Amino acid sequence: MNILKNNPNTLGYLFEDLFDQFPRNWNKEGKNLFATVAVNIHETTDAYHLELNAPGRKKEDFKINVENGLLTISFEKKAEVEVKDYKTIRKEFQVQGFKRSFSLDEKINSGAIQARYEEGILKILLPKKEQIQVVPQQIAVN
Repeated sequence: MNILKNNPNTLGYLFEDLFDQFPRNWNKEGKNLFATVAVNIHETTDAYHLELNAPGRKKEDFKINVENGLLTISFEKKAEVEVKDYKTIRKEFQVQGFKRSFSLDEKINSGAIQARYEEGILKILLPKKEQIQVVPQQIAVN
C-alpha cells in the first residue's frame, strides 16, 4: 500500500489492497503465515498518522523498519510456554503474526518517524518534510 502515491479511487488501489500479501506470505500448504491487520490512515498538514488494530500484544514484539522507501510493520507470534500444572479444555484466543508494508512518498521525513502502542492500537507518526516556503520579497531600486 502506498502513502500519497496512489489515488484511492482507482481500481488498481483496490487490487493492491486485496493482493498485497499474496502469495509471498503463504507457505507450501497454502496457509497464510501472517494475517493482516486493519489500518486507519489520517492526514494532517504536517504528518500522516497510521493506526493499526493490534490488541493483546506487547510493544516490544513489534518490528518497524524503513528501507528503500518501504515502511514495514510486523509482529510475530512467540512460542507459548506449556504449563504442566493444568490442562487447557478450550482455547479460543488466537494471536497471529502479521506484516504490512507501505511505500513512502518522498515527502515523508523517514528519519523522524515515531511509534507508540496504547490500548491495543499501534500508532505511527509519519511527519512530512518541511517545505521550503517562498516568501515574496520587495526589492528596492537604487
